[in-house]
Amino acid sequence: MITCVVEYVIDPAKIDAFERFGRRWMDLVDLHGGIHHGYFLPAEGASDKAFALFSFPSLAAYEDYRRLFGVDADFIQADRIRDESGCVLRYERTFMRPLLPGQGNIESQPD
Repeated sequence: MITCVVEYVIDPAKIDAFERFGRRWMDLVDLHGGIHHGYFLPAEGASDKAFALFSFPSLAAYEDYRRLFGVDADFIQADRIRDESGCVLRYERTFMRPLLPGQGNIESQPD
């Protein structure tokens, strides 16, 4: 499993647009083989940061999903929410491997 962590810098005055953007992407990730763990929006402190976490079974599955960007009408429409509203100022993606309760020792597993 691979988890994508997206850190956003958002325009706090456009939080409603960011929520519309996030809801649409949660649906798209789930429709295309991933599991969306949600968006995490500002509540206290810095008001311009938000996060999203979603997982795919493998990097190959994530790459299949990414091939739809700029091609699939639903993906284009979801990005249009962000682009037309200006709710996202910038973002950065990081790929991580989760360590979950109940997992065995990774080092002792064969390659």
